[in-house]
Amino acid sequence: MAVEPLTDQEIQGRLEQLPGWSFADDRLLRTYVFKGHPQAAGLVAEIATIQEELDHHSDLTLGYNKVAVTVNTHSVGGKVTALDFELAGRIEEIAPQHGARAD
Repeated sequence: MAVEPLTDQEIQGRLEQLPGWSFADDRLLRTYVFKGHPQAAGLVAEIATIQEELDHHSDLTLGYNKVAVTVNTHSVGGKVTALDFELAGRIEEIAPQHGARAD
């Protein structure tokens, strides 16, 4: 089955299940804040593993104690799809283990 872009209404409905995530410029977005750099870097490493498992990759920005995640599906013209929500959900599951809190 081909991956299809979600409508704005579908995106908004799914965002209700992902507190802290937002939608702007055809991307899902979230920033996590940590006690320090090792915790932030640890989350990035674990996200990278999940992305390889899903064969779906986000843009990650690592700062001293922050990780910004932006994701959309390049193969459908940079729009948001169910794959993006799957990745975001997986990230939400692991972020607390690294001491993440929303920015």
